[in-house]
Amino acid sequence: MKLKDRHRIAIQIRDLKIRVEEVSIRNTRYNLIRMDVSGDIDEVNAHMEDLRRLSASNIDEAELVGFSKPKGELIKLMDVNTKDGVAKVVFVVGMGGLGKTTLARKTYESKETILNNFSYRAWITVSQTFSKIEMLKDMIMQLFGHEELKQRLEDLEGKIVQVDDLASYLKLKLLDKRYFIVLDDLWSVDAWRLIKDIAIPSSNIKGSRIIVTTRDIGLAHECTSESFIYHLKPLQIEDATNLLLRKTGKTHEDVQNDEDMRTMVSKIVKKCGCLPLAILAIGGMLAAKAVEMWESIYKEIPLELESNPSLEAMRRMVTLSYNHLPSHLKSCFLYLSIFPEDFEIKRSRLVDRWIAEGFVRASGGVNVVDVGIRYFTELINRNMIQPSKVNIEGVVKSCRVHDIMRDVMVSVSRDENFVHLVGDSEASIIEGNFRHVAYHGSKCQNIGMDWSHVRSITMFGERPMEPSPSVCSTNMTMLRALDLENTRFPIRQKDIKNIGLLCHLKYVCFPRYSYICTLPKSIGKLRGLQNLDIRNSYITALPTEISELHSLRSLRCSRLCFYLRFDIDDPMDCLMDTLRLPMLCTPFVDPDYHAGITAQLHMPYSSRWSNSNGVRVPRGISNLKELQTLEVVDINQTSEKAVKELGGLIQLRKLSVVTRRSAEQKRKILYLCAAIGKLSSLRSLGVDASYGGSTLEWLHDISSPPALLNKLKLYGRLGERMPEWVGSLKHLMKIHLRWNKLKEDQITEMLGKLPKLMLLSLGVRAHVGKKLVFRARSFVNLRKLCVNNLDKLMEVGFEQGALPQMEMLEFSLCDLESGIIGINHLPVLKQISLGRKGRVVNLGMLQAEVDKHPNHPVLQLEEDRSEHDLGDSVRESA
Repeated sequence: MKLKDRHRIAIQIRDLKIRVEEVSIRNTRYNLIRMDVSGDIDEVNAHMEDLRRLSASNIDEAELVGFSKPKGELIKLMDVNTKDGVAKVVFVVGMGGLGKTTLARKTYESKETILNNFSYRAWITVSQTFSKIEMLKDMIMQLFGHEELKQRLEDLEGKIVQVDDLASYLKLKLLDKRYFIVLDDLWSVDAWRLIKDIAIPSSNIKGSRIIVTTRDIGLAHECTSESFIYHLKPLQIEDATNLLLRKTGKTHEDVQNDEDMRTMVSKIVKKCGCLPLAILAIGGMLAAKAVEMWESIYKEIPLELESNPSLEAMRRMVTLSYNHLPSHLKSCFLYLSIFPEDFEIKRSRLVDRWIAEGFVRASGGVNVVDVGIRYFTELINRNMIQPSKVNIEGVVKSCRVHDIMRDVMVSVSRDENFVHLVGDSEASIIEGNFRHVAYHGSKCQNIGMDWSHVRSITMFGERPMEPSPSVCSTNMTMLRALDLENTRFPIRQKDIKNIGLLCHLKYVCFPRYSYICTLPKSIGKLRGLQNLDIRNSYITALPTEISELHSLRSLRCSRLCFYLRFDIDDPMDCLMDTLRLPMLCTPFVDPDYHAGITAQLHMPYSSRWSNSNGVRVPRGISNLKELQTLEVVDINQTSEKAVKELGGLIQLRKLSVVTRRSAEQKRKILYLCAAIGKLSSLRSLGVDASYGGSTLEWLHDISSPPALLNKLKLYGRLGERMPEWVGSLKHLMKIHLRWNKLKEDQITEMLGKLPKLMLLSLGVRAHVGKKLVFRARSFVNLRKLCVNNLDKLMEVGFEQGALPQMEMLEFSLCDLESGIIGINHLPVLKQISLGRKGRVVNLGMLQAEVDKHPNHPVLQLEEDRSEHDLGDSVRESA
């Protein structure tokens, strides 16, 4: 009678033994746990880090020592000063971790040799799984600007974009251009042949240059001759030592005064094989430890690194760095293996997902997001991840994982049943209960696995092949994170009908431009939901059930503000489209097309013909006491009670609203002013009244603005003057203005007194004068000035003593007929950028002033020099 139960127990015991053996094998392979003679486990104590750790002293790859000589040799090999001849291609080869990308980047950003010699530049990351179409789009955008790409895609509207459509266009554009392109991380001959046919037109004799980085020397030999291959070598002993000392925060004096340290530094440099990546990783680990512990850490470095500095040696080095992470960072680090190779990972996205998975926990009243950001910063300081994008404040906003780091990370994650990556050549049956599944590749495959154990699903490819589970399958009972942000297919209304059954969901992000017009009421069952991102959909209103999501921290929901299928001013046309809707329900119509038509017809009716990008929020919104981000709220569509309740969101840090002119909206505006005054935690405020010629004059009635505001967006008329309370925002760092029609003094005097303002962006009709002169002792901390679409502006001037910290000037869609005056008064200026239709009188004179500037700034042109007024002197010399 008990035979069946005994058989089941025997099978479970057998499975447990197998799992124990697998753990033992992994321990041997990665040296995860070291046993001493007594058998005690010697683990690294995550909390016994040296207080002298210089966490802010992270050395960026661009600042590596020992690259001046290779850079000079590479530039000499490229012969950039030759202005004619066919495009020359130089390959940079070497093993992973040597710094091929770093060398190429330093060359690419070289002012004296590259920026001043090539008007057109592009940095293209090829990688193993690159998309041909996306790569071509990226090349067009980098070489010729976003508007050029947009125009080309508009020309191809209505047809499926093919590789040849973009390739032939790009090749034609490059025929008479002198350009500089870096192809980073090339892996196959086929990829090279595709790019070569486009980027090296045989008839182009303008002296263009191309750098290709690759690990495969055989690939380089197949693509070019030996004379154009640059073999990158490891660092010299002296440079490697200097790099290690800088990373650990030590000096040569410290080494000279401590014989044991001097011996250990010499041994560690030798063990690392003088590889920059190895030195940075080991150095980052040593920086957090007392010098007395360096000996024990040194003994754990794999012996293979000393005798054979190959990929395996790097693998063991990275594994060692992973082993020495504090326990709270290990899962965070392995979680990065979800993202594709060379993928730029946004900090906010990563931190929110860490929190949703339970990797980040706050205590003592500390905000959980702040704790997650600290984890992110710690990984950067340990050189486990590399900063990718840094904002004007110096804050890292996104990161990338070095390819060698990622190789090891993926392997460990797979062996630990932590992350499974699904590619184009995936097997049909997956063994193991993986916690996280990520779809990569051009076509997501159907995989056979037990979805009940999966905690997160992330998609980067196209729609999964049937009959794989839908994006909200009821089989995913333990799902916490559903991230579809980077999918290349729209989500339909029926795809989310079961979302309320996934009761453990905490993070939901749908792709942009999804065919979703309403959120199901069942979403109110997701009581643990923390992040909901459904921007640029067809949703016009949030359901009342949203107010039941008491754990919600971030609510990003915006709608499309344009109609593709009909004219908003012609309701009859919409009616006719509605009458034709049954014809679209036949089996012969593409389901995605039908879903798109349905959503587009639903949007105008449900929003009463509104064309704003905001959504209606329901009553009870004040119940979301944990909410920190809320965008975009349509004030006109939202009830007075709901607008009034916005003031109860005591933890709100970011708020974005849209308003429109309407006589019956006066009470709502009064409630909105009062609500904004109550949001004491608010850091970012965006108010858009540009729809229908609305006004922002009501902003003058705000009596107590949030004192901690550091970012402000005001789009709409202000009545020719800035609200007085803006001048009191002592923490304001960024301000974006559009359609404000402000006079010069309202910009230069009031805003010029703000002590922390770093970014001033003046968009369409923000300023109505012909001159904009920045006076002495104003804008003491401004770093960047953006001027866009000011059609009346003729002159921008800088007096002596104005803008002492100004680094970057950007002008687009404006014609400065009187020029840019006084750039010599900007001592730390780094770049002047003339974007799309950014014109300045006598460009040759401006170039001469730039050349004479003591800080040697760069004059960057998005359009060809022939499109500009070069000045009489330039024409005569030509």
